[in-house]
Amino acid sequence: MARTNTKPDNQQPNAPEFLAWHVTDKGEKSFWNKVGAAWRHRDGKGYTLQLEVVPINGRIVLRQPLDEPNGDGQNENGSA
Repeated sequence: MARTNTKPDNQQPNAPEFLAWHVTDKGEKSFWNKVGAAWRHRDGKGYTLQLEVVPINGRIVLRQPLDEPNGDGQNENGSA
């Protein structure tokens, strides 16, 4: 079965398909810290998730990487 390339055109061949973010909520604010990345398996049936740290609270969110931060103080994921 042929694998369909679903990576955005801006990604390098070895670039991760997703970035892993640790998200904690403090009242009405959410704090996002990048903790790792995920790469699609060659057969298209799974991902390898590499974490640089393992959070003990909050949640982990996978988001597709953006070209560059937008320069207005927001993270790559679009959150403040």
